[in-house]
Amino acid sequence: MTLEEQLKKMQRDWDQRALENARHWVNTEREEWTDDEFFRSGQRTVEEEILTDMINICQGKDPKRMKVLEIGCGAGRVTRALADLFGEVWAVDVSREMIRQAGTALAAYANVRLIQNNGMDLSAIAGDGTFDFAFSSIVFQHIPSREVIENYVHEVSRLLAPGALFKFQVQGDRSLETSPGDTWLGVAFSDEEAVGMAGRCGFEPRYRHGAGEQYFWLWFFKKP
Repeated sequence: MTLEEQLKKMQRDWDQRALENARHWVNTEREEWTDDEFFRSGQRTVEEEILTDMINICQGKDPKRMKVLEIGCGAGRVTRALADLFGEVWAVDVSREMIRQAGTALAAYANVRLIQNNGMDLSAIAGDGTFDFAFSSIVFQHIPSREVIENYVHEVSRLLAPGALFKFQVQGDRSLETSPGDTWLGVAFSDEEAVGMAGRCGFEPRYRHGAGEQYFWLWFFKKP
């Protein structure tokens, strides 16, 4: 499968999942979600992964004055909680339907900008070096291409200010890898591969947690 075919398949698969049951595919804990339950689950993610890590994330800045980027926003589950915390949130997703549903859910949030991207890069976003923090949760685990994931990481480096943090997950469990075109169980990274990717993309991989596991967390700080 060519890269172009992979990208089209990712968009097509995620549009179909969004039309079927967007909230379930964003968070498979349950089939049916009320508004309150769905966005509360996003708040829990922020409580567990952001609020416990504010020293690394904010580095002395006031959160309300920070411009942050979310990769793979889906139907806005985490985006809303980020918007309650930070001054400006830009969020991207490969699925037009996910972006549409997120836009409906977050219509009251003037500090959120939602963008459908091409699944490969962040060329739809200008402003090199103007973002203070980037975050992605349960997204790269679904991408079936190391090339695509590394290109995303390189693009985040372009957008982040020097010293800023990109905190994200990749798939760390090789036993979960399936076919090359699978947009649910994506490619896995070893610790060595993650470190190599950081260096090629202009990041310092200062902390890592969960190597060899499904949720392999990476703290990449943009080099000066």
